[in-house]
Amino acid sequence: MQFNTFSIVGRCLKTGELGVAVSSAVPAVGSLCIYIEPGVGAVSTQSWVNPYLAVAALAAMRDQADAQHALELALSRDADLHLRQIGAVAARGHGAAFTGDSCTGWYGHLTGTDYAIEGNMLVGAETLAAMSRAWHESCDMALAERLLLALEAGDNAGGDRRGKQSAALKVMGTEVYALVDLRVDEHLEPVVELRRIFEVAKLQLIPFVQGMPRLYGQPLALPESVMRMLLKCPADRP
Repeated sequence: MQFNTFSIVGRCLKTGELGVAVSSAVPAVGSLCIYIEPGVGAVSTQSWVNPYLAVAALAAMRDQADAQHALELALSRDADLHLRQIGAVAARGHGAAFTGDSCTGWYGHLTGTDYAIEGNMLVGAETLAAMSRAWHESCDMALAERLLLALEAGDNAGGDRRGKQSAALKVMGTEVYALVDLRVDEHLEPVVELRRIFEVAKLQLIPFVQGMPRLYGQPLALPESVMRMLLKCPADRP
């Protein structure tokens, strides 16, 4: 399936968290485009999606390759790389991206120290430029918030020229489970809906996840107020 879309792959320099935010005018974009391995890297594979590119790139990062080298290794095995678009960050090093010359226009990508922004079948270059500005202007915020702000900026700047349908946000820390993993699979305003769900998650889900068992270190204590809240029916919660 062709996932003409826009996304940002990012790393938090303070915590080491890795994440992806993505939106598209096809359903369930988060189900096939986002790949993250804690402590290793994060990838968004799009256009004519090849999930094995993400798998191969993460395997190379696991062997200490930086994001650029990992993408080069993955793409070298793909006969249809001219149809692919992919962005990645490793646990260390500069972000990297690749856009094949047969992707549907407008297409392009931007990279920086801790991010990669990419998109195809877009209204224009301003989508990516707006995402980059939002990323740089939010450097003091948590990774999930920064990724979502960048996605919102891209959406407001035009996004996918066909329209809107789905969006997703995923962030991982050091555990095998995600800190944040939210999807809007079919909606008229998916990025707006993703923000609404994220605000609910900040009150009802994220505090619970922070109190879950950890492989290393102690979890945060679940506040008594959160425990009482989660015992209520959803309609009675904030």
